Amino acid sequence: MAADFSAGTSVQVIDGVNAPDLPEHSIAGWTGTITQASGKKGARKIFIEWDDQTVDAMSDAFKQACEEKQLYHLMVCLTEADIESV
Repeated sequence: MAADFSAGTSVQVIDGVNAPDLPEHSIAGWTGTITQASGKKGARKIFIEWDDQTVDAMSDAFKQACEEKQLYHLMVCLTEADIESV
């Protein structure tokens, strides 16, 4: 049975996944809540807001890299293949 990746679902990033816009930074194991899912099933974009535990554990290097690229470090957009329900 496929996971229900709808708004409000708590998820964790699976092993081997790096930040889409910062491929040198692993985000494996990071957790958050889906705020929005769009697109067709199997190729949907999943918007995730990181939880407090993840934000508190973010490295200064990751936050700095986000700032330099003008990225919002509190959220990410991934695919269904990158996450699992928790």
